[in-house]
Amino acid sequence: MTNTPAAPALSAHESVAISTHNNGDTEQAIRAATGLTETELSDLIADRVLGLPLPAAAAPAIDVPVIALPLINTVQKLLDWAAAHPAAGVRGRAARITADHAELSERRDSMAAQREAEEKVAKARAELEKAQQELRTVKAGTRTTTTSTAAAEAPTPIRAAAGSGRTREELAAVRAWAREHGHQAADQGMVPQRVLEA
Repeated sequence: MTNTPAAPALSAHESVAISTHNNGDTEQAIRAATGLTETELSDLIADRVLGLPLPAAAAPAIDVPVIALPLINTVQKLLDWAAAHPAAGVRGRAARITADHAELSERRDSMAAQREAEEKVAKARAELEKAQQELRTVKAGTRTTTTSTAAAEAPTPIRAAAGSGRTREELAAVRAWAREHGHQAADQGMVPQRVLEA
């Protein structure tokens, strides 16, 4: 049978602190009356009132790492205890802390979401600016290439008389064909419609 070590006896100040705490006095009033520090009072309430484990610093040193109870669980237990406390002042403080916690969490989440959205907008703007620059470069290159290619490779055709719709070279070829096939065609001027139809 293993003997569980007995909890050390309370000092007079610690006994008074627990008694006044159970009566609903504020922590500030308890510390003023007993001379305990904030940490000492918190540890005392956690150990003797809430039954929570002592902080890791008070535990004996061992070679393997010890995972301490997460702070959020300790705080939540304390808030649950305070919310069910018979003293209205303690319940009010628990309600204020819970409301403040909710507001801070919401503000933190909102700021994180805003920061993330701003980063997305900045990234999208940078990508848009890059795409616009690429488009301007392509347009400038296409305009230069098209203009120089059109000027070099496709000279503007020389039109004959109004309404013919054919170049001088085409009309010369029509006249040559017409003469070879017995049609009359002048060396200059309009080619008769009958010759064109033939």
